[in-house]
Amino acid sequence: MRFSIIEYNPDGAWQQNVETIEALLTRRVSQSESPSEPQDVSRSHFSGVTWINVDGLEDAVSINKLAEAYHIHSLTVEDIRDAGQRPKLEDFERYLFITFKVVNRSRGEENRFEQISIVLTEDTVITFQELPGDSFDPIRRRILGNAGKIRRAGADYLAYAIMDSIIDEYYVILDDLTGVIDEFEERALDETDESLMPDFQKVRQTLIRIKRVVSPLRESLAALMHLESPLINSELKPFLKDLHDNVMQAAETVENCRELLAGVMEINLATISTRMNKVMKVLTIISTIFIPLTFIAGVYGMNFRFMPELDWRYAYFVVWGVMAAIAIGMLVFFKRRQWL
Repeated sequence: MRFSIIEYNPDGAWQQNVETIEALLTRRVSQSESPSEPQDVSRSHFSGVTWINVDGLEDAVSINKLAEAYHIHSLTVEDIRDAGQRPKLEDFERYLFITFKVVNRSRGEENRFEQISIVLTEDTVITFQELPGDSFDPIRRRILGNAGKIRRAGADYLAYAIMDSIIDEYYVILDDLTGVIDEFEERALDETDESLMPDFQKVRQTLIRIKRVVSPLRESLAALMHLESPLINSELKPFLKDLHDNVMQAAETVENCRELLAGVMEINLATISTRMNKVMKVLTIISTIFIPLTFIAGVYGMNFRFMPELDWRYAYFVVWGVMAAIAIGMLVFFKRRQWL
C-alpha cells in the first residue's frame, strides 16, 4: 500500500511518496504544529490544497487510521473498501464522498475496471484506488508545473479535474471500441471468420460494463451540480455541468456502439443464412435430380423373373441413356427457371 502526497498553492507545490500510514500521519501532525512557516516549495507545510492518493484497499488498518485522522465516517470507509460499490455521491457536511468506476489500462492491453473513491474536504482531496496505476499523471504535471488554473483554485477544482480525467478515459476506450466495431462490419461478411463471435462477445461485455458505470454516474453528477454545499464553489458549477454533459455524451456513445453491434450481428447472421440457403439450394437440386434416377434404378433392381427388356441386348445402355437425358433435362429446366 502506497501513499502519494501533493500539496500546492499559488506560490509553489510539493510532492512526496510514503510507504506507511504512520509516516503520513506523522507528517500531518508536524504540519499542524508549525503553521507559521513561510510558503516554500522545499518545506513540508502548505496552507493550500492537499491531495492524498492511496494505492490499494487491502490494508484495512491503514485506511481506518487515515479515516480517523480526517474524521471520515465508518460507513464511508465500508464503501471505500467495497470494490463492488455502485457509483454514488454522499454529503456528510464535513466532506463529500464520491465513488465510481474507472478504466484501468496499465496492466497490458486488456481493459480492467477498478473503483475510485474521492473524499473532498475544504482543503484536502483523498483518492482511494483499488489497483496501482492511474491516468492522473497529467494532473500531477499541471500542479507541479503550475499549468492552467489548478494551482489558483481550491480542492473542489482538484476533485473536478480528477473526475474529468476519469471520464476522458471512457472516451478513449469508447473510441477504441468504435474502431473495433468498424472492423467487425467487414469481418461480418466473411462467413469463414470463426474468431468473430468470441471477439464480438468480448466487446459486447465491455460495453455492458461501461453502461453500468456511466448510467449511475450521470445521476451522481446531476446531484453534484445542484448540491448546495460550502465545499463546492459556485464558480465550479459550469465545469460540473460540462462534466455532466460529457457523461451524457459517453452514455449516448455506448448506446450507439450497442446498436452498431446489433447491426453487425444481423449482417453476420444474414451472411451465414445466405450461405446456408445456397448450400441447401444445391443439395435440394441434387436430390431432385436423383429422385427419378433412383426410381428407375429401383424398378430395374427388382428381382422379378419376367420383366420387359431384361433379355434385350442393349437394355443396359438404353437405361443409362434415359437416366442421363432426364438429369440433363432437369438441369436445363432449373437453369431456365434461374434456380441455378
